[in-house]
Amino acid sequence: MNQVAPFYADHVGSILRTKAIKDARSKFAVGEISTEELREIENVEIKYIVEKQKEVGLKAITDGEFRRAWWHFDFLENLDGVEGYDADGGIQFSQVQTKSHSVKITGPIDFTTHPFIADFEFLKEAVGADHVAKQTIPSPAMLHYRGEVVYQPYLDDAKEFVSDLAKAYQKAIQAFYDAGCRYLQLDDTSWSYLCSDEQREMVRERGFDPDVLQETYKTLINEAVKFKPADMVITMHICRGNFRSTWIAEGGYGPVAKTLFSELNIDGFFLEYDNERSGDFAPLKYVNRPDLKIVLGLITSKTGELEDETLVKARINEASGIVPLNQLRLSPQCGFASTEEGNILTEEQQWEKLRYVVKIAKDVWGN
Repeated sequence: MNQVAPFYADHVGSILRTKAIKDARSKFAVGEISTEELREIENVEIKYIVEKQKEVGLKAITDGEFRRAWWHFDFLENLDGVEGYDADGGIQFSQVQTKSHSVKITGPIDFTTHPFIADFEFLKEAVGADHVAKQTIPSPAMLHYRGEVVYQPYLDDAKEFVSDLAKAYQKAIQAFYDAGCRYLQLDDTSWSYLCSDEQREMVRERGFDPDVLQETYKTLINEAVKFKPADMVITMHICRGNFRSTWIAEGGYGPVAKTLFSELNIDGFFLEYDNERSGDFAPLKYVNRPDLKIVLGLITSKTGELEDETLVKARINEASGIVPLNQLRLSPQCGFASTEEGNILTEEQQWEKLRYVVKIAKDVWGN
């Protein structure tokens, strides 16, 4: 079978920060090293993990999000009209809360220049021609979901907010394409929140109707990818929350499955299926496009123990009764470090997990 991104063995993207990265960021925070010195250390460590990803057999190679503190805020706060700030509290996970930070919309949203473009260009050069450089950014829905709106025109006209946000992402996608990106992933927690009874109630408390919000995000994302070049693959990771090996949302994909799999113009979905919180494969019945790829996140990134290979293969076989095998893929259920703190496993356990994904994929798909 020919491999097209997303690949039969793939991964969500973030990698545990190395000791050198952690030390450098600590020194930078107290002014012991400069921005230039920090970037040079990041460059060295990114080159290291690029080679590690190749070594374990992956075809899609990321920079591990090594230049970021967060999977979403670092990108969002560098959009025009968006600012990061120290919030009153962090994001509450099942057992722990993140450090305090958030973003607010203070002016018209746009995309002109962005540091992630140069970051991608560095990655692409480091990856070389024999592998694919994969860029990860937050879905536009995340700014709508997490951002505090203080810009009055958006408070007066919510549709203008959505329209400007979609146009900014259109420009971002084109900018990444012009920089050589052909594999872009949108990371999104909002869809899994709309599957969770607890999170749906929180959405209502914020003044939104969860079902209306689902339609808003469908429109927003489809507009954002509307002018995607034909030879660019855009996937989406539907995340239930990932911080220090904890989570936020639970519940199967049923409440959003029809919209996700039948109505979003996305090339592939990375889905979390590593435990009972994720529900069963029944919602995959809405996959009605032969070109849509479904990446089964059957390998957890939250712990270091390897899953039972027989059970993983059995679950792939079960899913293939709903979606043809050639449309299925395998990956860890999430990244290993959605924030710079990282999940609670060792770097070697992380690489073993990725080797395991490659091994099982070769057994199932033959390459």
